[in-house]
Amino acid sequence: MPIHAAGRAPLPRITAPGRARHASCCPGFPQPETLRLETLAPLKLRGAIEFVGVSKRFGATTAVSALDLRIPAGTYCCLLGPSGCGKTTTLRMLAGHEQASDGDILLDNTNVTGLPPARRGTAMMFQSYALFPHLSCLDNVAFSLRMQGVPKPERHARAADMLALVEMDSYAARLPAQLSGGQQQRVALARALVTNPAALLLDEPLSALDPFLRGRVRAELKRFQQRLGISFVHVTHSQDEALALADWVVLMKDGRIEQQGTAMALFDRPRTAFVARFLGGHNVLALPQGQVAVRADRTRLAEGGGYPATLRALEYTGTGFSLSLADATGEELGVLLDEAALAAHPLTPGDQVALTWDAADERPLDPA
Repeated sequence: MPIHAAGRAPLPRITAPGRARHASCCPGFPQPETLRLETLAPLKLRGAIEFVGVSKRFGATTAVSALDLRIPAGTYCCLLGPSGCGKTTTLRMLAGHEQASDGDILLDNTNVTGLPPARRGTAMMFQSYALFPHLSCLDNVAFSLRMQGVPKPERHARAADMLALVEMDSYAARLPAQLSGGQQQRVALARALVTNPAALLLDEPLSALDPFLRGRVRAELKRFQQRLGISFVHVTHSQDEALALADWVVLMKDGRIEQQGTAMALFDRPRTAFVARFLGGHNVLALPQGQVAVRADRTRLAEGGGYPATLRALEYTGTGFSLSLADATGEELGVLLDEAALAAHPLTPGDQVALTWDAADERPLDPA
């Protein structure tokens, strides 16, 4: 009888488009279920994650402080923030690679706080990919199943299905050194998924890729997450990455959650000046009633009086110009201007300008 990881059902056999297995080898004998990725029915959503009062201390340093966080099953969640904010430590505690100092971590209503990584129902995809250089793609993907004692025919079949899912089955016999960076990442993704985890944990998975490939892999990650119906928890310092990928964004600062919500809600309604500045695309303005944030794409150059600023630089973006400005306090500001507007009123660095916006676009910010 095939051996599977405790508490996990075997994955259905999946083949990429145009690569369906033929069932003619053994007439009359039941064949393994074969599914095309495009028509794969969504699985039952898994990977409901909860942190309850979780803290992590390293000596006298508190890396994560009293974290309370709920991630619904089947959610793509990005942990976002600057270096040292606690996002990677949070991910490592969920994976079991760091032990929480206080609190509990639940996965699908099971307390996994004290469980070793292999028994948690999670899988980790590391920034470095960590592929074994002496093993083929197939054996790299099958390695964790080998450690679980899964028989060779079964583990190779499951590994082949995962390679087909990420469209790397034609490279099964190659070594990692014979692959591009994007191809290595697909193999690493297949290896993480082969154990059928309830949650996939990704630590800066796109940072080593060039911008063109990063955009393509980003779209693939989202597609795989939606089709598999499991939670992806993705650590990143890239605002664009989080806004493009996440169903739920958790922005961290100094070991705590500064703000969380949908990408659109965070971007449109930042709660603090830190959130507005870190997400980018916002102007933090000091007005008599207090600080407000106004999106750069909603900020305009005024014909008459307005909020005074000095032009520092302007960059051509292909669809217009991005103006970098500063107010009297040195706060960096931005305005997006189309080509026709700049042609009508040419500007050079050092020019004094005035800014305006609609009152409805102001977002009051909490005091620091």
